[in-house]
Amino acid sequence: MSSLGQCDGQTAEEGKVRRPAAAGSFYPASRKETMEMLSECFAPFEGKECSENAVAVIVPHAGYVFSGMVAAAAFSKIDPDRKFEHIFLIGPSHYVYMDGASVNTGYGYYRTPLGDVMVDTALGKKLVAEHGCFKCNPAAHDREHCLEVQLPFLQHRLKSMPPIVPVIVGCQDADVIREVAEALKPYFNGDNLFVISSDFSHYPSYEDAEKVDGLTGKAVGSGSILEFVGALKENAESGVANLATSACGQSAIAVLMFMTGGDGSYHYEHLMYRNSGDTEYGDKDRVVGYHAFVITRDDATGKKSTAGVSDFALDAGERKTLLGIARKAIANSLEGSSKTGYDDTGLSPALKEKCGAFVTLNEGGNLRGCIGHFGNDMPLYMVIDEMARAAAFEDPRFSPVDASETDSIEIEISVLTPMKKISSADEFTLGKQGIYIEKNGRSGTFLPQVAEETGWSKEEFLGHCARDKAGLGWNDWKSANLYTYEALVFKEGDYK
Repeated sequence: MSSLGQCDGQTAEEGKVRRPAAAGSFYPASRKETMEMLSECFAPFEGKECSENAVAVIVPHAGYVFSGMVAAAAFSKIDPDRKFEHIFLIGPSHYVYMDGASVNTGYGYYRTPLGDVMVDTALGKKLVAEHGCFKCNPAAHDREHCLEVQLPFLQHRLKSMPPIVPVIVGCQDADVIREVAEALKPYFNGDNLFVISSDFSHYPSYEDAEKVDGLTGKAVGSGSILEFVGALKENAESGVANLATSACGQSAIAVLMFMTGGDGSYHYEHLMYRNSGDTEYGDKDRVVGYHAFVITRDDATGKKSTAGVSDFALDAGERKTLLGIARKAIANSLEGSSKTGYDDTGLSPALKEKCGAFVTLNEGGNLRGCIGHFGNDMPLYMVIDEMARAAAFEDPRFSPVDASETDSIEIEISVLTPMKKISSADEFTLGKQGIYIEKNGRSGTFLPQVAEETGWSKEEFLGHCARDKAGLGWNDWKSANLYTYEALVFKEGDYK
């Protein structure tokens, strides 16, 4: 009798090999055809720079004819010479509901047309033994395609294929997902690669998919679990016809976001978006969306992430340009135009650097709006355009700015340097540095200049940030993750 459904006690050789469930449907069944299709998927990215410090990718799991090129956009960012200790594959369950996650310890190998890939069953059993959120549920893996379809991409890309740890997340309970993340976080380092498997919008029209996926993709790029959950909620309540989900792998993505946890050394970079309607095989009435992301970490391989900003500076002309972009963006919105506040031709490299920024509006010496973006996923000039509009019209503390106020409002911009994690508040310099507080998925920040504006002591500054910005208790900063950053601050009054 075959032992393919067992989680332990495998004895027969055939019981140790998980045979492909998706070959011949999601991708070809033969080695030759699979290699040819993968070569076509990777072809647009040949010669492009890879990320030597990639620690994770977010990739789709549809049929290769629909999403293969998007997946290759992410896998092409992985240095083929990297020698990982493990690859953790994390995806959603399409067939089985579970109150937790299943680690596949029942197979010694996963078979694809490109060969067998070893499973680290010992590590899987260790996770199951030590963490109640894990179990081994064979039914969650036997027919599941979302992890299997990633293996040929990895086999094609990497010169050395390490053992895998296949994880299927079967629920959407935030506490359970956080527990899964905490259990996996010790392995989330430069020695291992995490592959997060998720498609995005399911079954809206082509035009609606672009809007829905745009919002979700921006939230994922921020690296913020709160922004991600907020985008999912906004899409669900938008009334978009036929929208079944914004991200089928939302739980797997949430695991990743809980692991990065607001740590400024991690950078989410959006690489590509398409949906099934962009292919010759899909129609425009009901589509599925696909995003590709790479997540890098500073010093993951001893090098600085190219997504970070090092020794960043702006000269007077660049600062005036950014202030002009912000002013024009607000004016365009007041005129009912979605036209951007910039012409990107001729912009300096510094203005195209990917970094975060806040735009603050002051009127008569009083705050009139302030919205910012921490992610290193957008060029600075685009961040300023979007944050200027948000500060003027979307800050929930204030009514939207109207045309009669524009002459009396002064714009201030704070361009953020990369965040640095600190071990205690003793390393935080009040007035010079901003603070970012994160605990249990909640986070908040104060810019450096808030200290001067309020006159608070360091403890008051931290207490107000924890309570008023992060929604935590007054003293929760003492047990939270703390990050500092500096800001290049300039305002319109500096150039009059």
